[in-house]
Amino acid sequence: MAKARLSFSCTNCGYATPKWVGCCPGCSEWNSFAEQQQPQGPTAFFGGKSSGAVVQSANLFSLTQISSETQPRMLSNIKEWDRVLGGGVLPGSFIILTGDPGIGKSTLLLQVADAIATDHSVLYFSSEESLEQVKGRAERLGVSSPKLLFSDEACLETILATALQAKPALVILDSIQNCHLSLQSHVIPGTVAQLREAAFHLMRFAKENNIAVLITGHITKEGEMAGPKVLEHMVDAAFYLQAEDRWHTRILRSVKNRFGTINEVGFFEMHENGLIEVTNINQQFLSEASSTAGSALVCCLEGTRPLLLELQALVVESKYGVPQRVVTGLDHKRVVLIAAILEKYLHIRFSAHDIFFKVSGGFKIKESSTDLGIALALLSSYFQQALPMRSVAIGEVSLTGQVKAINQIGTCIKEVEKFGLERVLMSKSQQVKTTCQLLTFKNIYELLELFPS
Repeated sequence: MAKARLSFSCTNCGYATPKWVGCCPGCSEWNSFAEQQQPQGPTAFFGGKSSGAVVQSANLFSLTQISSETQPRMLSNIKEWDRVLGGGVLPGSFIILTGDPGIGKSTLLLQVADAIATDHSVLYFSSEESLEQVKGRAERLGVSSPKLLFSDEACLETILATALQAKPALVILDSIQNCHLSLQSHVIPGTVAQLREAAFHLMRFAKENNIAVLITGHITKEGEMAGPKVLEHMVDAAFYLQAEDRWHTRILRSVKNRFGTINEVGFFEMHENGLIEVTNINQQFLSEASSTAGSALVCCLEGTRPLLLELQALVVESKYGVPQRVVTGLDHKRVVLIAAILEKYLHIRFSAHDIFFKVSGGFKIKESSTDLGIALALLSSYFQQALPMRSVAIGEVSLTGQVKAINQIGTCIKEVEKFGLERVLMSKSQQVKTTCQLLTFKNIYELLELFPS
């Protein structure tokens, strides 16, 4: 029989060492090492016998033997939620929703659980709140489905045993950080070791029983998902619920989705009776837009959704030795790059001016299709002349000063036509059919035609 030897592992990050140390080399946590016993000797073998348990070989299948039936997704009839998830919750999937404290994660999941429970059985485990608190929120939201059952159990083994016996279509766990493992009493809830272990058991439970598991998670002060990076690798889909500063708007953003597109966004508004989906978010964006000097309207894609956003630029002569560059909602290096291209080819000394730039509404843009809009906003502010009324800029600017075509412009054009915008400023090489007036440009020299003075 294999002898047991002692080892020590950190309860915070899982770092293992044969001797006890005061400060963990992995996470710099003090007094976090706990004693463990590990069997000594081999437990696996290659073509021979082992002193441990017998290891069985895995079953192998060819592609023709594997079933390719598409499973029906569980729809909540909350269009923004279903679209971001790729068409609803897929049975057997492992999903995590994370966001700031108080952002509305529990509210959204309770609404989704109630909607799915009209056709499927759902178990909701609340490890953070008591059942009385959950009931208070449920009554405020109007949740009343008899197929939705609740528990405040926090022991993961008990949760999985209950779910295995009840065989629901969906298990919701709010949150994974507050669960604990009874077999590992030395592991503190919320630590890296606990999250890794809990996520593994939940992932195997979802795959082996074809039961969808939806959990909530905390985020760090940097705004990223708390816990080890392996947690993001284990889940099938990861979503962030974010707040928008100016409105009571919540943005559901997809950052990983094995069953749908990433970078998909959905919009909700927080009200007394819960989160209400916003299907006409572009109408709100356009109501805030203005046709003044330094303003340019752009259309960019977030996942499959086109968004009409206003860019605002303020270019003033610098009063200091080093010009200021204050950018909000965009990578400041992109704005500096576009300003350098304009200075190189149009001989406008942006390097002697302060540049203040922002995306109206507090939204963040990553797409290069807004390059033309950035250039036009800078030129409009510099010349103090507004762009043509009800116009939108769609195009990429190269380092050589060329205005380039973009992909999926047809989707943007449909959104532009939907809201009655009259003009589209774009690359001359772009091929598109539209009822809007097209103002095309081959290079940035031609942009000066919009500013005759």
